[in-house]
Amino acid sequence: MPRLLLTMIVAIAGGTVGGLPAVGWADDWPHWRGPGRNDVVAEPSGWSPRGWLRREPIWTKNVGEGGTSPIVVKGRVYTMGWSGGSDSVVCLDAATGAVVWTQSYGSPRHARHATGDEGLYAGPSSTPEFDGETGFLYTLGLDGELNCWDTNADGRRVWRLNLYDEYRVPRRDKIGRQGLRDYGYSTAPLIQGDSVIVEVGDDEGNLMAFEKKSGRRQWASQNKDQAGHTGGLVPITVESVPCVAVLTLRRLLVARLDRGREGETVAEYEWATEFANNIATPAVHGDSVLVTSGYNHESICRLQITLGGAKKLWEQPVHAKICSPVVYGGHVYWAWQKLHCLDFETGEPRWSGGRFGDAGSCVVTGDGKLLAWGGRGTLVLAESATASPHAYKSLVEINGLAPTDVWPHIVLSGGRLFCKDRAGTLQCMVIGQPTTAAQPKP
Repeated sequence: MPRLLLTMIVAIAGGTVGGLPAVGWADDWPHWRGPGRNDVVAEPSGWSPRGWLRREPIWTKNVGEGGTSPIVVKGRVYTMGWSGGSDSVVCLDAATGAVVWTQSYGSPRHARHATGDEGLYAGPSSTPEFDGETGFLYTLGLDGELNCWDTNADGRRVWRLNLYDEYRVPRRDKIGRQGLRDYGYSTAPLIQGDSVIVEVGDDEGNLMAFEKKSGRRQWASQNKDQAGHTGGLVPITVESVPCVAVLTLRRLLVARLDRGREGETVAEYEWATEFANNIATPAVHGDSVLVTSGYNHESICRLQITLGGAKKLWEQPVHAKICSPVVYGGHVYWAWQKLHCLDFETGEPRWSGGRFGDAGSCVVTGDGKLLAWGGRGTLVLAESATASPHAYKSLVEINGLAPTDVWPHIVLSGGRLFCKDRAGTLQCMVIGQPTTAAQPKP
């Protein structure tokens, strides 16, 4: 399993750095959906009745168009964006926003087979993946450009591979009776041992593993579905066997990762979404996987995975179109239109509330608070069901922080929130500060 990069920062008693309060400790955020790839972090929210967050960011930087989310490792922010005919991989200082290094390569604004919804997105969508063993950063552009960069050498390119050029991947099929959609490559890669695993969606295999230091292909999966449009691959252990889960264009796939049986199918569950919009990443908790989407499903489903396949435990007629579900303390949370809470064991709704629009991401903090980012810059800190089991209860709500959709995932690291919109504006805000926005009444 990938090594979690947990960095302890010792507070300087009474001290400040650059006018900011000393941070007690922090988790790095090296992957899609955080250190555990599940949007549950050990870092506290910083909430106090005396205040939580100033509306004004400590720094703002435009990094180019794209839905790709930032990651944070050892005081550096890594993200991507498109501008002027190129994708750029950008490394920023987390405290100041200063550019540490940038690497660019030529790329179209949309992928070569793109069709549908071009006015709603542009530029890279896949979140970078950091490998703590090598210091290498792996990025995947919409047009299939897979790159390995050395963060210890100002982002020097180690190797590259274009998936469309190498495998002649065709346009995705039309799903159902609705319009044809193809958004290019959006699924974040996954480091596993000496491999970087990518959803290629080729007739040689939906998943492929490449040697992380050289880019040499190691294996391809038994399943040969076209690639989905989801956020990332997810590790799962099935009866002590390491596996990976992904929502392809047509189904949930769970494939083996143990040596000698890499890529073999463990379980499949049909889940094709009209418009090919199976966007929310499957949520793994123990031997269960949650899948959810709108369109022809409009539901959330809990599946139990064994080496013999997938068994449906429950399905409820509530859903997320964008936000990946988060499992914490016996409950399931997500931000889509509203902030939702279900009972994990039964699927029964517990509460919902707030207004978040289509775009949304949700994080559970170490002190059991819910941090939600949605719509066009709505930022909310709310109580989880641990403290508020029967009703939605927001502690702070700040609106209007972005001029456009906030497809990128919110990130909490080192006492800072990193909030990005699809136009590429990345804001850094410090938690544990007097709040300048009005707080909702209890």
